[in-house]
Amino acid sequence: MSLSSQSVLWNRLLPMTTNHHGQPGGHPYPRPYLEPGANPTWIGRVQPGNYQPAPGNPTTLPRQTWALPPAPPVRRSWGTLPLLIGSVVLVLGSLFLVVPFLLGNTGITGFIIGFIASLVPLTVVLLTVRLIDRWEPEPQRLLWFAFTWGAAVSIAGTLLIQPLFALAAPTSSEEAFTYFMATVQAPIVEEFTKSLGLLVLILAARKYFDGPVDGVVFAFTIAAGFAFTENILYFGREIASSADPSTDLIRIFILRGVMSPFAHAVFTGTTGLIMGFAARKWHSGYAVLAFFIGLLPAMFLHNRWNSMGQNFLVEYFVVQVPIFLVAAVGIILLRVAEGKLTRQRLLEYARAGWFTPAEVEMLATSRGRRHALQWASSRGRGGQMKSFIKEATALAFTRQRILSGRDVPAHQHDERELLKRIPSLRAAVLQ
Repeated sequence: MSLSSQSVLWNRLLPMTTNHHGQPGGHPYPRPYLEPGANPTWIGRVQPGNYQPAPGNPTTLPRQTWALPPAPPVRRSWGTLPLLIGSVVLVLGSLFLVVPFLLGNTGITGFIIGFIASLVPLTVVLLTVRLIDRWEPEPQRLLWFAFTWGAAVSIAGTLLIQPLFALAAPTSSEEAFTYFMATVQAPIVEEFTKSLGLLVLILAARKYFDGPVDGVVFAFTIAAGFAFTENILYFGREIASSADPSTDLIRIFILRGVMSPFAHAVFTGTTGLIMGFAARKWHSGYAVLAFFIGLLPAMFLHNRWNSMGQNFLVEYFVVQVPIFLVAAVGIILLRVAEGKLTRQRLLEYARAGWFTPAEVEMLATSRGRRHALQWASSRGRGGQMKSFIKEATALAFTRQRILSGRDVPAHQHDERELLKRIPSLRAAVLQ
């Protein structure tokens, strides 16, 4: 089946719209064709010197002399395997410290109840992560790394560093000591140990950490793990030490599980956002610099949260709720920009003969994807359509990595493999 005849089938997926004269018909969602060098969004800009045309499709552009180039030499790589092996060792070692600490503070009953209660806010945050990550999903193995780093490694690191701050804390009164540990020690140590996982990811898995959305997704996942373990401690301790455990458990659950499930996510998310922007211009020095710069707003937000006292409710609704809303709006804008970037890169492949304009609209817009999945599902091809969308999105972001000048030979190899699969993925949907 030729690409032109496939276009006819794709056009059936999308509703009739009006053309630029306001008359029925015309190309769905008519938009001006962007030249290949166009920079679609503020998160997708590339240096002109790094730009290169998309490789041509020899089956649809027989006259092109710059068809898919020979495979560039690629150095053998172990990928993320060393990272995952190292994380398993770190997590196991951390659990030997974290689990006894939790049991010592909560007891077995408190630990079990705290574990179960902590699943509620954890689920809320992870579902949000999944929603943010739907457009271009990160590998599950890296999300597991992020979660276990937050739930075990960063907790263990906090427990090891915490005593050093206790030595510097004021001892004039228990209240002064507690306030220092909550407003100075906790923001500094906890944000450092959580964000250290982000630094490991950007250095060891830079292929998948290449933008602000990735930074937010990984940061939220790390923070979800950290908050999960911390909630076990807080919830379980109320069971173990309170004179009225049920009442106190409900009180602290409302505070931590209902009013502030995203507190840690917002704190660490600022670090992930800044590191994600640094990842757009890859350099290990930028990554390290962004790590330290990103810690500052995270520590500040954490400090302000822990500093809320008698006027907690006033500060919560006047300060914390607006911060959360700003974070939500920022994430939405990032997702919109991600969609624009996908569309522009796929348009460049369309120019080279790999997609039709109708396919680009189907693959790179939320509305197009929704209609495509509905249509494919009605024909028993929903799974095939999901694979087609996923691989096309991966191709768009692989091209973005090539145009950023980062590890170009390795990403060109990935591009070749993805382009080889596109025709069979399309055929699987249309057969």
